[in-house]
Amino acid sequence: MERIIVCFFSLMVLSVFMPSCGSNKGGGDLIGVQDRPKWKASVPFGMVYIKSGTFQLGSGDEDVSRYYIRRPKSISINGFYMDETEITNNEYRQFVYWVKDSLAHTIMGDFYTNDNGEERIDWELELDWTDETLDELYYQGDDQLSGKKELDAGQFVYSYEWIDMKAAAKDKGRSPRNSFIRKEKTNIYPDTLCWIRDFAYSYNDPIAKNYFSHPAYDDYPVVGVNWQQARAFCNWRSTLWNGANENTFGEEFRLPTETEWEYAARGGHEHAMYPWGDPYVRNAKGCLLANFKPGRGNYPEDGGQYTVKADAYYPNDYGLYNMAGNVSEWTSSAFVENGYSFVHDMNPDIQYEALEDDPDTYKRKVIRGGSWKDIAYFLQVGTRHWEYQDTTKSYVGFRCVLPFSGRSINDFK
Repeated sequence: MERIIVCFFSLMVLSVFMPSCGSNKGGGDLIGVQDRPKWKASVPFGMVYIKSGTFQLGSGDEDVSRYYIRRPKSISINGFYMDETEITNNEYRQFVYWVKDSLAHTIMGDFYTNDNGEERIDWELELDWTDETLDELYYQGDDQLSGKKELDAGQFVYSYEWIDMKAAAKDKGRSPRNSFIRKEKTNIYPDTLCWIRDFAYSYNDPIAKNYFSHPAYDDYPVVGVNWQQARAFCNWRSTLWNGANENTFGEEFRLPTETEWEYAARGGHEHAMYPWGDPYVRNAKGCLLANFKPGRGNYPEDGGQYTVKADAYYPNDYGLYNMAGNVSEWTSSAFVENGYSFVHDMNPDIQYEALEDDPDTYKRKVIRGGSWKDIAYFLQVGTRHWEYQDTTKSYVGFRCVLPFSGRSINDFK
């Protein structure tokens, strides 16, 4: 009888453990979940890899009057990818055309239902722009100029959602997820009239008409894009990237933080005043090294009356072009005068999601690098400046970064 009981107990134990043995290929060992997706780091097209490192944030020269807003601080930065150049007119035009075509497909009802039951635009269907159904996308009535059929760029609105991670972390799980989902709608067409608005009593009508539309300027940096439009571009680019690549895991392009931008601009040169490492804006032959306002206003002396091509001049030692001059660049960081005094020394950043009815001071975002219309002081890698997030300028553009996952890209080679 005792033997029967022992056998019965043994059978019970086997019945409990056999199913788990079948699903555990480690034979009882802790080996982690198997059959995980494979991933290998690769540099996205048009970007360069900036390795993790430590540098001295802040002024690279004596500057008593500005010392309060760029106090030196030793910080460490995680590795990331960064665009070699500022986003060009033609690259941004891809975004504009995507929004334009999505509006047309929506009007035409070009949708399909995917395997998850979600309704998606069928991009395989060709658009017939002569179809009268699409006339609502064009200027109508008194808005037409000489009877021309022209698309109404005021309708090019991009809608997207994102999660406010900082607000969610502060909440500590007390609120539902939808409390932190933010919905944005942004008109994404560049403000071409900024070329006229920025300069009183100055004739810039031809460049205002042609800068974004003429093929001659395709490889020039896009301007007239505010901070909100730049961020919308990053969201769209993330969707484009993850939708076209099977080995991505929801990576998100974004604007660089202020400290990431400075770290990349220095190109590995500690305490350097400019991205090329020297304290001068001319080389040994007397040639200017960036596109800015030399002397007392000899704009064309450096080779460009306004902007120049995004890959003009030599890159810094990280392979980044025009980190000084050409156009100033948006960062994701909010501008706080004494921010360096209290930010963390690991990936420091200050972000603030300014609302439309917030005071203007809350809407200041850091811009870096100086532009074609600035004096050399603004080209220094440590110089901080700002613009309002809803402001468009003829001298402000942007470039994107993509955070790197892992310790070093060399681990995957």
